[in-house]
Amino acid sequence: MKRITNRNLESLANLINVATGNNPASYTKTDGKLRVNIGNYHIDGAYGGVSLDQMVNEGGGTRDVFSCGHVPKRELYNRMTAYLEGIRCHVG
Repeated sequence: MKRITNRNLESLANLINVATGNNPASYTKTDGKLRVNIGNYHIDGAYGGVSLDQMVNEGGGTRDVFSCGHVPKRELYNRMTAYLEGIRCHVG
């Protein structure tokens, strides 16, 4: 079994952003100010684990997409893969 890296997770988050039509960057600099890209999916890390978070408001608030907290990389990778397949099946 191959090792899951941060790069693998970030790449998968980018694919989810593309599939959902969201900006792959969490923030965009406009007129010298940072603007939150609401809807953006990104990887968050804490407590030795990772989670898939989504930007939900202009203040930079996020939600844990799977409501499972920070989990091992492989577990998040498996959840994200299933999530992406569900999006792809629903969209087209």
